[in-house]
Amino acid sequence: MGQQTLIYSFVARGTTVLAEYTEFTGNFTSIASQCLQKLPASNNKFTYNCDGHTFNYLVDEGYSRFLLTYCVVAVESAGRQVPIAFLERVKEDFNKRYGGGKAATAGANSLNREFGPKLKEQMQYCVDHPEEISKLSKVKAQVSEVKGVMMENIEKVLDRGEKIELLVDKTENLRSQAQDFRQTGTKMRRKMWLQNMKIKLIVLAIIIALILIIVLSVCHGFKCT
Repeated sequence: MGQQTLIYSFVARGTTVLAEYTEFTGNFTSIASQCLQKLPASNNKFTYNCDGHTFNYLVDEGYSRFLLTYCVVAVESAGRQVPIAFLERVKEDFNKRYGGGKAATAGANSLNREFGPKLKEQMQYCVDHPEEISKLSKVKAQVSEVKGVMMENIEKVLDRGEKIELLVDKTENLRSQAQDFRQTGTKMRRKMWLQNMKIKLIVLAIIIALILIIVLSVCHGFKCT
């Protein structure tokens, strides 16, 4: 991948370009500016093809109240992975340096001196390390996929909110029924114990009565000699 893979880049607030860098001349700067005017005002990535080049944009609101747009123009043969990785790196670097402070009030091209060299540095790094960029992109894609599955699962759970509440209600009912059953069981055991005691006392009384009858019949009353 040659040095001419990434040929132009800029950072803009709205439609105002704050910093840009290129080593080449051509109408790609005006085309990139025209595309900037027509970008949807939403967090997203966009790529346009024109005359063997790709115009890649990363629109990000971040922590600010305004949109920051990161752009890189690349030769079409570079694909999309390296340009998008470049935009992600520039976004991270720019947010660390300026965030919602200086970037909110900076004028057109006023950050060229400070951030222009950083654009050059990031462009050169991505061009010189395509394999590393490719590996990082794959890892990020896998992480995004996992996050997507997690979010999908959470949404499915939230959609079943009524069923979950119903299960909670049923659990509470079962818990209440179990407590009632324990109380009823205790009362039943106590009642059965009393009944058993009564039966035992009755049987004991009968046995005593029989013994008395036998003794009395043998002794002819209470006059046993």
